Amino acid sequence: MRPIFNLMMILAFLLETLGSCKKANQVVDAATTPTDTIPVPAGWQLVWHDEFDGPSIDQAKWNFEVNGNGGGNNELQYYTARTSNAYIDSGKLVIQALQESYLGKSYTSARMNSNEKGDWTYGRFEIRAKLPYGRGLWPAIWMLPTDWVYGGWPASGETDIMEMLGHETTKVYGTIHYGSSPATHQQTGGSYVISEGSFAGTYHVFAIEWDTTGMHWYVDGTKYFETLHGSPFDKRFHMMLNVAVGGNWPGSPDASTIFPQRMFVDYVRVFRKI
Repeated sequence: MRPIFNLMMILAFLLETLGSCKKANQVVDAATTPTDTIPVPAGWQLVWHDEFDGPSIDQAKWNFEVNGNGGGNNELQYYTARTSNAYIDSGKLVIQALQESYLGKSYTSARMNSNEKGDWTYGRFEIRAKLPYGRGLWPAIWMLPTDWVYGGWPASGETDIMEMLGHETTKVYGTIHYGSSPATHQQTGGSYVISEGSFAGTYHVFAIEWDTTGMHWYVDGTKYFETLHGSPFDKRFHMMLNVAVGGNWPGSPDASTIFPQRMFVDYVRVFRKI
């Protein structure tokens, strides 16, 4: 009986040792498992984001607009869904404006939206981007209503998180548009001028915080404008990303404008207030 007892003791010891090793390994594995490192501002919860770390643009999050209608601003580009105008490169979304003959237009670019794939009423919207430059370039990060409850533009509103004129690379604008009809269009907005460098030379974080009382615009954490409002800014809006060429506001490119021009987007993040 003694040898059997000893054998049982040895087996029990081995099983306990193996169990301890497994538990130790589980602790190590848990400690080394990658976790979500997206910083979340205090008082907010991350609800939607795109880090652009896949091989191609995530069409579960983004739609492409394809048209040469001029965006209502007499713009000169034709928006396409081609990979020459929008693609992923090294973890960045690239929207590229080209000077080329295409379907009667002299320029091409891309305009993407999250309509019915990312739609929100209120929140913090944060985008890190580096912008194109040159006369006639018009990069924009903005929002349009999803359901157009109050009627066509501008009755249901428009929110511009960031716009820049390509010949003014140290200045960006934040604006809302509203009014009962195009004839009664109104806008309220502000601008921010960077003290060093340019928005085309380095990445900057553009953000807006939107709640039931109003909106607040930020560049790199600095608030530069705010406005109070009611309707129509109380319904769902979706994100828009594009680089326009020409148009009523920036004017046309000239001999000094270099193509191709690119807007690089590092991430788009949406937070809900807790």
